[in-house]
Amino acid sequence: MPAISTERLVAELQTHTDYLAELAPDADLRAPVPTCPEWTMADLLAHVGRSHRRVAAIVSRGVMVHLREVEDAVLPDAPGARAEWLRAGARLLADSVSRVGPESPTWSWFEDQRAGFWLRRMTHDTTVHHADAALACGAEWMIAPDLAADGISEWLAILASPRFRGSRPAISALDGQGQTLHFHATDGDLGEDGEWLVRRDPDGIRWSHEHLKADVVVRCPAGALLLTLMRRIPATDPQLTVFGEGALLDHWLANSAF
Repeated sequence: MPAISTERLVAELQTHTDYLAELAPDADLRAPVPTCPEWTMADLLAHVGRSHRRVAAIVSRGVMVHLREVEDAVLPDAPGARAEWLRAGARLLADSVSRVGPESPTWSWFEDQRAGFWLRRMTHDTTVHHADAALACGAEWMIAPDLAADGISEWLAILASPRFRGSRPAISALDGQGQTLHFHATDGDLGEDGEWLVRRDPDGIRWSHEHLKADVVVRCPAGALLLTLMRRIPATDPQLTVFGEGALLDHWLANSAF
């Protein structure tokens, strides 16, 4: 599967922001978000809108931008204004990447220091937070298999990143002695790009797109796999089939918080 195109990422960013925006006017802002235990719905909606605006500023300026420097970063009180505030943030982000170009250098906390990194990161972040809101509200949620697969690849690349590892010492709990995990997306025509083999070594994790035997194997649709690896649904969810050392998977999930 080739990399998700810039045009597709923009479309998916806007689509999942739209879905979230449709939930926003009627949402109980005080309601807890079970998949983000420390957040209310107000916190979730504010996070998405603020993040889009902050990243738009980072991309436009090419440097790190603090949230306090971001304009229009407050979730509106009026129910009818929340949806447009969310959509406007996504448009601002998409426009900023379009203006400078996805290859344009900019600041990021990852090895990839290009504007396109942020578009991909924010698209997947928005997609997962749309799922958070939908699960909290009892609404339907869905994601294209290839987009979910790209989200899984991006997440594994983050966990394997020396730069990320340096900023998050707790990630070293994922180090091992060669234990392996195999994740297999069962839907879509993904080929090897729907297969991930992860190896836990003493100096970090490594991953590749391969179909090989492993100490633990997880099979399920790509969307469910993404939500599992992002710790939104448990490994006991009926959509998942797990073979082998389930404790290895449990340990992985317990120590891979963003």
